[in-house]
Amino acid sequence: MKYADYIQKIEIDSLWSGKKHIVWELDPKVNVLSGINGVGKSTILNKVVKSVNNNGDVINHLLKGVHITPEPLDATHLRFDFIRSLDSSLNQALSEGEGALRQIISSIGNVGWSLLDIQLYHLQRKYLDYQVNIGNRIINALQEGHADAAQQLSEPKKRFQDMMDDLFEETGKKMVRTENEIRFTQIGETLLPYQLSSGEKQMLAILLTVLVQDQQPYVLFMDEPEVSLHIEWQKRMIDLIMELNPNVQIILTTHSPAVIMNGWLDKVTEVSDITI
Repeated sequence: MKYADYIQKIEIDSLWSGKKHIVWELDPKVNVLSGINGVGKSTILNKVVKSVNNNGDVINHLLKGVHITPEPLDATHLRFDFIRSLDSSLNQALSEGEGALRQIISSIGNVGWSLLDIQLYHLQRKYLDYQVNIGNRIINALQEGHADAAQQLSEPKKRFQDMMDDLFEETGKKMVRTENEIRFTQIGETLLPYQLSSGEKQMLAILLTVLVQDQQPYVLFMDEPEVSLHIEWQKRMIDLIMELNPNVQIILTTHSPAVIMNGWLDKVTEVSDITI
C-alpha cells in the first residue's frame, strides 16, 4: 500500500442529480470551503469521504461520481479522519457493539450523552494505543543511545497536554498527566472527558484526533467543526492542528469568519468558484 501525502484535486460529477459538477484544486495544507446554507458544502465533503472505504482505498468510484487525484499520483491509499459538528442524542447512535460505553454511562450516571461522547470514547482507545506505540519507540531510542530522539518522540503528547491546559485555563481545568486515560482536575475534583461542556469536548476531540495521527501525512475533513467553539478557540483551531501535525492536510467547511482570522483568508474557496 502506498499512502498519499495529500489530495491534489477533487472532482465530483452530478452533484444534485446532474445539475452541478465540482472541480476543486486543493492546497497541500489548508482548504476552507465557504458558501451560503444549502449550497452543497457538506454534500461535497460527505461524497468525498464516502468514496474512500474504511481501508483508505482511493477508489475513484464512477457510480459515486467522485474522482480523487492523490499526491503522488500512484498512491493507492489515503489516511484520513472526518470530524462533524453533529451532537445528536446517544440513543440515536448506540449499537450492539457499544456495551462497554453503556457500562461507563451506568457508572457515572446520565449526563446527557451524545455522539461527541461516543467519538471521545473511541478516541480514548486510540490514545492508549498511541501511547504504547510512542513508549516502545522511546525505549528503543534510549537503548540505542539516542536520548535526543527519545525526547523528540515525547514532545507531541506533552504539547497536546499543554494546549489543553492553556485552552481550559479560564475554567481552572488541567489534564492529569500521571494517568494514561484522559482525565482533568478542577478545584480538586477529577473530571472525565464526558463531563466537559460541548465546546470543550469538541476541541478535545479535534486535537486528540490530530495527535493520534502520529504526525503522519494525513487528510483531516471537518464539517463546520467550530459550531460549539468559543470565538477565540475558532481563531486558534487551524494553527493548533498544524502545530500538532505539520503533515496534515485540512479540508473544512465553515460559516465562521473567525476560523480564517489568523492568516487563512487566502485559503478560502467559495462553492460557486469550483462549480461547473
